[in-house]
Amino acid sequence: MATHATTAGRLEVICGPMFAGKTSELIRRARLHAAAGNRVTAIAPARDTRYGPARIASHTGDFLEAAVIGDAAELLRACADSQAVVIDEAHFFGDGLTTAIRQLLATGTLVIIAGIERNHRGEPFPPFPALLCEADEVVKLSSKCARCGGPAIHSQRLFKSDEAIVVGGADSYEARCRLCFNPNEPESLC
Repeated sequence: MATHATTAGRLEVICGPMFAGKTSELIRRARLHAAAGNRVTAIAPARDTRYGPARIASHTGDFLEAAVIGDAAELLRACADSQAVVIDEAHFFGDGLTTAIRQLLATGTLVIIAGIERNHRGEPFPPFPALLCEADEVVKLSSKCARCGGPAIHSQRLFKSDEAIVVGGADSYEARCRLCFNPNEPESLC
């Protein structure tokens, strides 16, 4: 006979372009749950070393200590006894993250993820198409367009690369509005 969690899991998704405050909001929510006495595990992708090892960090310098995993298959082991799990840069884990998150939700775990839901071409960034449908709550943030100052929903890559994921900051990406976003711009820079 299957056993069921005594409480329902919950998935909260924080998404938007780079420089929108996604990680800051993730850290804020993690601290609220920790202050309420919940066992919270923060998860960071191994490939993101911009702000040092074993941490989730915002561009403003705020951070949380985190377990570092290389891929989604490691998630369940990293947060075995957690009541809440926060995952930054969820797009670094791809579609494999969806299955692991569904398993956490089935155990009654609160899962909060943050990441970019559109790639540098403006297309859906896995695992967000599936996780946005699965979410109990979606917070979609915008930034300020680096060109015109309007509301930005895109992350404009400033260099040419065929790689789906390239870790970078303000030197490599800009937040752009719909009018200023041009996914073919990096090709014109070469």
